Amino acid sequence: MPLIPEEPQIHESAQGSSAMAATGRVAPTPRPVPGPRPAASVRPGRPGPPRPAPPVQRMPRDVAPAKPSPSGPAAPAATPQIQLIPASAEGALDAAEEALDLLLDSGRSPGEVLVITTGSQHPWTEHELSFGEASYWAQHDAGDDVFYTDATFAARAAVRPVVVVAVNGGSTEAATGALAAAHSRAGALLIVCGDPQQINAVLGAGV
Repeated sequence: MPLIPEEPQIHESAQGSSAMAATGRVAPTPRPVPGPRPAASVRPGRPGPPRPAPPVQRMPRDVAPAKPSPSGPAAPAATPQIQLIPASAEGALDAAEEALDLLLDSGRSPGEVLVITTGSQHPWTEHELSFGEASYWAQHDAGDDVFYTDATFAARAAVRPVVVVAVNGGSTEAATGALAAAHSRAGALLIVCGDPQQINAVLGAGV
């Protein structure tokens, strides 16, 4: 009789040991769970990407300063506004002078305006050229006053915010060349004084 209870005790211990083994097996199972969590393997992978990430951020920083610089030349890319003031060849220069007075009265600085003639030179141009081209262009480079020139020298003039053209005669080729030069040198406003039909014909030629 006493042997019988001992046997179940042995069986229970065996079951306990099996349970222990089971628990021992269960214990490793949660361990593999943290094992897949080995985000550890992912973590080492993560430090890898962050390293390339900072250089990528530095690159845009380098590009950012580069963008402002091209923005400067991007301004001249804008097309100037064009205003036409009807006038005869004889009255074109007077019309240009009136337009200039209005510009200065409206607050434009003299150094912002370039005046171009297609026919006879403006009296100021003739006077200044009498002292030589070096002195004449020195005033142009100073950029502190209105600069007058003609179709012959227009292509040499620098860009200014406002260009006024007086179509006061000259050949069609001279007018075309002067308007083309004026259009490319007007930063914001191009004012053309002359015969509308002639000007439209020239502008239609591709200016």
